[in-house]
Amino acid sequence: MNNTAKYISELLYRYECVILPGFGAFLTRRESASIQETTHSFYPPKKSISFNRQLQNNDGLLANYIAAAEGISYTDAVAKLQRYALSLRDKMALGKRVELEGIGAFFTSVENTIQFEPTQDVNYLTEAFGMQSFVSPNIEREIPIQREVYKEEVEAIEETTPIAFTPEKRQERPYLQYAAVAAIVIGLGGFFGLKQISNNTISHNNQEWVKANQEIENTIQEATFEISNPLPAISLNLTKEENSAEESVADTSVPVSDDATAGNFHIVAGAFRIASNADKKVQRLKEQGFDARLIGVNKYGLHQVVYASYANRLDALKALRKIKNEQSPKAWLLVQN
Repeated sequence: MNNTAKYISELLYRYECVILPGFGAFLTRRESASIQETTHSFYPPKKSISFNRQLQNNDGLLANYIAAAEGISYTDAVAKLQRYALSLRDKMALGKRVELEGIGAFFTSVENTIQFEPTQDVNYLTEAFGMQSFVSPNIEREIPIQREVYKEEVEAIEETTPIAFTPEKRQERPYLQYAAVAAIVIGLGGFFGLKQISNNTISHNNQEWVKANQEIENTIQEATFEISNPLPAISLNLTKEENSAEESVADTSVPVSDDATAGNFHIVAGAFRIASNADKKVQRLKEQGFDARLIGVNKYGLHQVVYASYANRLDALKALRKIKNEQSPKAWLLVQN
């Protein structure tokens, strides 16, 4: 007994394409539930079956399934399928109608082509298990419409009680017009007011930006260098040679003022790149009572201004401490030889 049709039917529940090698492929397509209005029949969703003769190559699905179900080798299963397909073609060549249980029927048409009629008894959609088609009786709703009777009754009522329609007079509300005009005026005033505020804000921001840049420029001009822990002073004694060799040695010392009696210990108030700013600083310190002066230009090209100069280191340190506490914590001690 050949159970190939049974195996194909079982596979159609899980797969959309089952190929019978050398014969063709069985395809399934999902269809939604439907209603036939003429017969009042309701049909559940299902999988419809179709046949494609062009797909005949063995994909291994049916052969592996038969081999596992019957406990035979894959080669024997393929050979069994070949014999089954050959028998189907021989029967149809003789003009017989071939029935595959649960799948459908095959026959040869007048044009010598294979025709397939799918079965309608089996639903291969597992989601619709237990659903059956049924026929619903026709439901007739009898609603008597007595239009003529209603018309006569309405005409009789209108004759006895005429209905007069009084047009409604709309009350004038002039205050709404004034309110709308006032709202427009207020809106325009608010718009221009916001615009004026925005312009004032932008102008103020620009002025503040210019002011901040000016302060930064002044701070850069008045660059003060603070050394928290200065190194001890080192005195270098160089012996002059009688020849002109001293002219070839670069002068790396910091220029000092002409007043040699002022001392070599200077309390620096600031260093300025522009000489006029340095002069202004000296003038302000003198007005405060300091013996301020310029001690020259350092190696960075800045004009150095000092509060005072001392010949004794101890006196200079005492004065520096007092100036840091009372005047500026950025003051520092410069020692020149």
